[in-house]
Amino acid sequence: MTEPRTGPLSHVRVLDLSRIMAAPWATQILADLGADVIKVERPGVGDDTRAWGPPFLKDAEGNATKEAGYFLSVNRGKRSVTVDMAQPEGQAILHEIAKTADIVLENFKAGSLARYRLDAASLRAVNPRLIYCSVTGFGQNGPRADQAAYDFAIQAMGGLMSVTGERDDMPGGGPQKVGVPIVDLMTGMYAAVSVLAALAQRNESGEGETIDLAMLDVQSAFLANQAMNWLVSGRTPRRGGNRHPNIQPQDVFACADGYLVLAVGNDGQFVKLCEALGRPDWAADPRFARNPDRVRNNPELTPLLTARFAELDRATLSAKLDAAGVPCAPINDIPQVFDDPQVKHRQMLRHLPHPQAGTVPQVVSPMRFETHPLRFDRAPPLLGQHTQEVLEELGIAPAEREALAARGII
Repeated sequence: MTEPRTGPLSHVRVLDLSRIMAAPWATQILADLGADVIKVERPGVGDDTRAWGPPFLKDAEGNATKEAGYFLSVNRGKRSVTVDMAQPEGQAILHEIAKTADIVLENFKAGSLARYRLDAASLRAVNPRLIYCSVTGFGQNGPRADQAAYDFAIQAMGGLMSVTGERDDMPGGGPQKVGVPIVDLMTGMYAAVSVLAALAQRNESGEGETIDLAMLDVQSAFLANQAMNWLVSGRTPRRGGNRHPNIQPQDVFACADGYLVLAVGNDGQFVKLCEALGRPDWAADPRFARNPDRVRNNPELTPLLTARFAELDRATLSAKLDAAGVPCAPINDIPQVFDDPQVKHRQMLRHLPHPQAGTVPQVVSPMRFETHPLRFDRAPPLLGQHTQEVLEELGIAPAEREALAARGII
């Protein structure tokens, strides 16, 4: 039997009918918080992301397993159960799990789960207190509701790529997607927040809830300051490379021996920057004294800063700016991130026991709870690793489990 869960959500059970990235990111958050997340996968195949490699995790002998890095990034802490939901026997199993669940999360095409009796109405009929969250590209209604969606397409359609990348008239100019599937990740975050809000409301009302979450809605929502810039000015935001549209100077500057990100956030920090650069006169210049002036006169300010940064050693300048309280940072690659002393101190990278590889590396949750600390001890599961365990918990006898397996139901 599985060890008892710990964490703030150790009393919560989640039926996870999701795959790929957005909704599994949400259920991984819930699993990190201690929820018992039962991930349902297709027998013999599993979540599509299991095959989204290379790279694949290597076993103890150095041979590639079938566990793709993509899958391993988003399924920590879950129990994998294989069930053929297209078969009535499989649907019956999932209904039994739903009876014991608090939350269902799915990301199938709008309306498609109804034919399997796994839609919100069907499952809430067997458990009225159930919180049912559907994650789709475009929502359960509207002219695009029937369309499939992927992160890349939503980044384009949702405006993010119109403000990401260098200007068209600059070297390397043109639209760029964000280097991680940010719409999937943000949709997962909104999904986790949504189901927890519904859980809190259920504690007051005793009633379940149905949640409709769309990736395009999420992308529209987190246009944030760029959307508001357009709404209040009427001017369409454009790509500006690394330059901030509202605060200056914020950009990447080349020192004599490498790049440095500068993120000045207020007038006082700009004064300290100019002192560190040996040019206090720039802070007194009326073109640059206040942030609105610096934004308007950025075409004059940036060349001055570029020329001065190029004369200076990065480590020396970075130390001076740190001491002065001026935000700056090197541009780290991924290995450098996890070699950073602060990241190491916070133990963001951990190695969990794994049945094939011995251990599997995991970038763990950033949430820190004093009273109910999170425990990371359950690696992303092998396909169907917990099928027998979960069915036993449902009271399904060994002979019946064997029969279900023989018919390919589990």
